[in-house]
Amino acid sequence: MTLLTDKEQQQVASAISEVERETDAELVTVLADASDGYAYIPLLWAGIVALLIPGTINYFTGSLSADWLLVVQWATFIVLCLLLQLPGVGHHLIPQQVRFWRASNMARRQFLEQYLHHTEGGVGMLIFVSEAEHYVEILVDQGISARIGDEVWEGIVRTFTDRVRGGDTLKGFLECIESCGQHLKEQVPATHEKNELPNHLVLIPKRS
Repeated sequence: MTLLTDKEQQQVASAISEVERETDAELVTVLADASDGYAYIPLLWAGIVALLIPGTINYFTGSLSADWLLVVQWATFIVLCLLLQLPGVGHHLIPQQVRFWRASNMARRQFLEQYLHHTEGGVGMLIFVSEAEHYVEILVDQGISARIGDEVWEGIVRTFTDRVRGGDTLKGFLECIESCGQHLKEQVPATHEKNELPNHLVLIPKRS
């Protein structure tokens, strides 16, 4: 999985600049390759299988001594750890709730790290995408949430999520920014010229 090219990132930055000319809102976009390395997931599954399967088989057959049972369990654990580390294998073992929880946590951390809670009038907006999890979230500060309800962003997020799932993250970003801009210029119109935060797309590479 690759993040957007320099040219595509510039398209996102230009779209943000266009929107911010008509609204006081400060938009920041963040694209993460993945919200977690999930290194503990293969270890967890390998441990569960290594403990249960050889022990269950030996319970019914009695074919292994205690020493050999331990050897088989360790061997099973090591082999499964190696297999589940292969690209695309262990990812399917991660429950959706865990993946979305990790992505949601990262979105909230980014809202703080990008200083969106310090904008004049509380008009910060984060558009967050985590590609590996197919997760999209829009977070806004109180200056925006007081004027625009969450149901507005939910529809935009659903459309964007479909784009990410289909592998068209760039188009999703551009559509999302445009849709957000239409609501922002009506409810949070520009009252003065300002640009407190950078407009470029923040990229977060895959975590180990």
